[in-house]
This record gives sequence, C-alpha cells and structure tokens, in this order.
Amino acid sequence: MKKILICLFAFGSLLCGSCSDWLEVYPKNEQITANYWKAKEDVEAVLASGYSSLRACTRTLVDWGELRGASIYAYSDTKKQKLQNFQITASDALCSWASIYNILNMANSVIKYAPEVQAKDKTYLQVTMNSHLSEAYFLRGLCHFYLVRNFKEAPIVTEPYVDDSAPYDIAKSSEEDIIAQIKSDIQTALDTGAAKEFFEDDKWEGASKGRATKWALYALMADVCLWSEDYDGCIEYANQLINATASRRPVFMAVPEQWITIFTQGNSNESIFEINWDEKNFAQQEENKGTSPSYYFTLSATAPYLYTEAMCEDLYNENIENGAGDLTASVRAKWGAYADLDATGTADKKQYCIWKYKGSEYQDLSQVRPNDDANYIIYRMTEILLMKAEALIWKGAANYEEALEIINKVRNRARLKDLDLTAESVTEEEMLQAVLHERNIEFAAEGKRWYDLVRFGKTKNYRYKDSFIETIVTYNSTANVSWIRSVLSNEYAWYLPINQSEIDSNLLLVQNPYYAGVTD
Repeated sequence: MKKILICLFAFGSLLCGSCSDWLEVYPKNEQITANYWKAKEDVEAVLASGYSSLRACTRTLVDWGELRGASIYAYSDTKKQKLQNFQITASDALCSWASIYNILNMANSVIKYAPEVQAKDKTYLQVTMNSHLSEAYFLRGLCHFYLVRNFKEAPIVTEPYVDDSAPYDIAKSSEEDIIAQIKSDIQTALDTGAAKEFFEDDKWEGASKGRATKWALYALMADVCLWSEDYDGCIEYANQLINATASRRPVFMAVPEQWITIFTQGNSNESIFEINWDEKNFAQQEENKGTSPSYYFTLSATAPYLYTEAMCEDLYNENIENGAGDLTASVRAKWGAYADLDATGTADKKQYCIWKYKGSEYQDLSQVRPNDDANYIIYRMTEILLMKAEALIWKGAANYEEALEIINKVRNRARLKDLDLTAESVTEEEMLQAVLHERNIEFAAEGKRWYDLVRFGKTKNYRYKDSFIETIVTYNSTANVSWIRSVLSNEYAWYLPINQSEIDSNLLLVQNPYYAGVTD
C-alpha cells in the first residue's frame, strides 16, 4: 500500500511548518489503520493533520464563500468564473467535496480511537484526551457546516474510513439532519468541560488562535443557529463570547487603528479561530504553498481576485458619504480593506485590489508583506456582534434598537457615523440590508459573503428571495442579468452540484435536482 507521510505539527497548530519528525502510516489513500493508534502522540499527529488539511483547502473556502456573492471576482481563471457566473457543472473540480471529507476522516479517527489510546497509554490523561476530542468535534462540525451551506444535502459521516471494509456508499442526509448533527457535536465537545480557553503549551508562540477553543465552539454554534433560524440559540451563544470575563477571552478591538493588525499581525485579541501561516520561521510545505490569502490577493490589475465594480463603489462611497470625509480616515477602506492601483482613490474605482491580506502597514502602499503568509480568519469577535444583531432583527421590531446599537458600534470602530435609521420607522428588510452591508464591508474577502446572502434569501420560507436575486444582479458584472435571474429562481441552484466522480463511485448519491440534466 502507498505510504502516507503525516507531518507532526506541534500539537495541531495551524502554522505551515517544516517538520523534524514524520510518521509512516500504511493505510490506503487517506485511511488511518486501527493498528496505528498506540500513544498520545499518535492522536496529536492525526489531529494536527486535520488542521493541516484545513489549511490546504483554504482557497476552496474562499472560492465557495465569495465568488457567487460577487463582491470579489476571479479575474482570469475560467474555472472559477464558471462558479461566479452560475455555470458550474458536476464535472468541475471546484464542486469536489473530497478535501472536506478528508478533514472529516481525520476528526472521526481521533474521536473513535483516542479513548482506546487513553486506555493503553498511561501518560495520556483523561483531561488531555477530552481536550483533543473537543477539537476533533469542532473540526467535524465545521466541515459539516461547510457542506450543508454549499450542497444543502450531503452524507453525514461520523465514522473513520480505516479499511476497505468500511461502507463507502452513503446516502445524502437532509439539511435539518446535518444541522442537528453539528449542534450535537458542538454540545458534546462543550459537555466534556475540557475545551480550552487558550493553548498555553502551543510550541509556536503567537499561533494561539490556530486551534479550536471553547470560544471557537461558541462561535460555530452561534453561526449554525443563525443559519437554521434558531435566533434565541444564536443570541445565547453569541453572549457567551460577548459577556465573557475570562482573562484570555477574545474581545472586540474598539480602537480604530487596531483594525488592520487583525490581518497584518494575525492571532489578534479579536480573533477566535484562524488558519495560520509563517513562511519566515516555518517554511511552508510544498502541498500548502500558494494557499495563504496573501499569495493570491495581490497588488496587481491582473490579480487572481479583485473587488467587483459595485464593491469598489461601496468601499469608496462609505468614506465619502458616511462622515469620514477623508479617503484614508475610515480604517477598513483605503489601504485597509483595499488599495487602488493609482494610489489616488478616485481615478479608477474598477481596479481596487484586496489589501488586508497583502499589506504589512496601514495607509502605506509600499509596505507589502515580505512573505505570502497572511492568516485566514474563520471567526472573529466583530462577526459575533453582527450575528447577534441579525438574530435580533429576525426576532422582531422590539429588538431593532439593540441591533442598531450593535451595528453602529462596529461602524464607529471604522470611524463612520451612526446609520440614519430609527427603530420606530425602519422596516425589517431595511434593517437586514443594513447588517448585510456592514458584513459585506467588514468581512470583505473573508469567505462570508455568499453564505450571508443565501441566509438572507432562504430565511422565513424565502421571504426575501427576490431581494437576494437583485443583490446578485447588482454586484455581478460578469454574467448576463437574465441568466442570473433565471438560474437563481430555482433555489437548488443556490447550491453546488455533487461532483460527478462522487456520483459514479457512490451508488446511493442522488444529484442536486437543478444539475441533474445540466452538462458542459
């Protein structure tokens, strides 16, 4: 059988590091055999490889979370353009879920075999095992959440594929069942009581947000609750973060000048969970090269990804129209979120580059990161605030005042004035559009936009489906308007097709109905 080399990342940190130790595992493909599990170091190694696999698929997470949302677009990659123009088919590699199920397999292996290792290895303490299990449950929940948001229905996999006797043919589960599984996994992780607040023993100093903590579990649960219209649950878990008093808790960084450090330095106090890179101190593995956001969000008119024209207008107008006055005054706009190629901010609003991952300083276009190793943030505290605001809006008009206070808190951090809205006269859709706009600017190119729009469009039995479609029409400048409206009128087109290779090899899989008759 083919050997698989698993790099021993120190206790699972997400740094893309060179490795001094290697484990030889002798399963087939991505299998990890039952004979492998003997000591706690074996558990740590597989958990680490799960994190490493998450890092390796970061670019897929960007593509899935951004391109259809049309705030950024692929400049020249025709395969990615098919995704952003809603022309993807089952034969396209971008709809492959293999990388996500690979991470799932690592997490499932830890969940299944860690207790057996703990019985064999007397140095493997119960509390340490439970901490590892909480991380594995987080990874499993996060993977299933990416699957349900992109495919709607997908197989739930909770057992590792360790040998050829394991069943490969697994039918899809419903969205409701997947959500229930995710919530169960998160609750199981929290119930261990061993999910850490901070990793004191992380061997790579500064990568403290690269492993799943109690805070990451709260963030994931709040996100899942918001997606599934469990607004009380979303608020409950958001408040676990917002109202926390622990000394190592993540916090909303209210000082405007600190905003850019969330990206330039990484692992900030605001961060909850992020994927780490460090090319200078820990040379990237070849298979992970080019996966950091700063590698493909470049300062060029032909960068792989650029802001769309409508998004450029949003970034530009926010400064001018909402009180900042000076183009450089709003910390998340010019030379924060974006850089314009002529450095004037006015000449060509069609050519704004994504700067937050590329720059090393605020308001200094010459200060480009020396290495392509910016971190990719999955959750940070600003998102928790805006999750709560959105949940409050969906709960009804009695909560609009509190939601506005939260939105304005985020805006004020960006040196922007309060929204010109009053809770007494505003409509539900106006409130939702306000939070959507805030998320679009605040989380630009962070892999959030498409999920935000789908959540807006599908909630309350597709109450705002038409507004969802018109938003895509407004921002997407690369596809025909009639085509966009026609495609998105079918809700199944909001999700990806199952890759044809999966359909061919799993006899129980049924294709997404929209793509059943679609061919290249």
